[in-house]
Amino acid sequence: MTKRKLLKALQRIQHLPKGINLLRYSNNKIQTLLLSKSKSLKVAYPSSIMIELTNHCNIKCITCAREYAYGDAMAKGFMDFEKFKNIIDEIYPYVDAIGLTGLGETFLYKRIEEAVDYIKSKSKGIIISCSINAHLPKSVEIAEKLINKIDTIQISIDGIGDVYNEVRKTADYNFFLKNTLGILEKAKGSNTDIMFNMVVLKENYHQMSEMLKLCDEIGVKYLNINPMNIVARTDLDNSYYDFYLSKEFKDEYFKTKEMASKYPNVELTFYDFESPASFKKCRFMWNYFYITWDGFVPPCCAKPFPKEKHFGNVFEQPLIEILNTKDYQDFRQDWFNDVSPEFCDKCFNMNLPAITKE
Repeated sequence: MTKRKLLKALQRIQHLPKGINLLRYSNNKIQTLLLSKSKSLKVAYPSSIMIELTNHCNIKCITCAREYAYGDAMAKGFMDFEKFKNIIDEIYPYVDAIGLTGLGETFLYKRIEEAVDYIKSKSKGIIISCSINAHLPKSVEIAEKLINKIDTIQISIDGIGDVYNEVRKTADYNFFLKNTLGILEKAKGSNTDIMFNMVVLKENYHQMSEMLKLCDEIGVKYLNINPMNIVARTDLDNSYYDFYLSKEFKDEYFKTKEMASKYPNVELTFYDFESPASFKKCRFMWNYFYITWDGFVPPCCAKPFPKEKHFGNVFEQPLIEILNTKDYQDFRQDWFNDVSPEFCDKCFNMNLPAITKE
């Protein structure tokens, strides 16, 4: 467990539900444990969940699944606020963490502050995070309203300078950096963590170590680096993953890992590049479930397109029923068998071989 996650866990423990809700919370934890130990295909109420408030976005990025065929075909909109509240009502008091994140720019949701306030009205201990691109004219103003309410604001950054502009095609690095510095200033000394998330690909891999330095220079305490998941990119095939096995990538990867010790003020986390490919590297069918803005529950956040696959709609039936449908249980049986479903073709968990230091 990373230091950041440990601190969040301690925060959660300090603010557990009270009275009858503590009993319900505890019983759900016991049920989760018993189901896991018995290798059941059923699940209890989740401890963590992702809620897509919107899939609208203000910029276009080559890393984003919404910019390709699946995205072109998807319905777009904003989650109805009363329906959002209904979701929170159902998952409380069981949930520990909620990510207000999806395919879109979270800060475009006009009632984002109300959404955070509603969650916190249930329990101050629920850990809330969101992911943003920090590229709205009012990004700093919106963030300021959420400081000390939201626990982590993750800012997507897929490069520095011209590389950023190449990957995030309709964005401007200087404007992004200005907004980011503004958010960091507002968050200084607060209970809100700022994290950078970098999707590493051919265009930007050489900047991984530079990204570590940038975080240290401007005061970003957390940096997470993931490979690009091409599961929803119809323009690429699995041969793209060969790049991550190249000497050039591995040299930069191991260099960045080794450099991390020189920057004690930055906590660096990587995708697990060094373990073998397997469907069992994916945990989305067991926890951290995804709900789209229009209520559907697709298999994961990497390919959250209900027209391709979903297990039900929370606006039409309880979430707990959806999580235990036969279709969902069959999906989990594939996990036990380590057999990748067709839906998951091209996902990096199943297709990115382990890299080793040479």
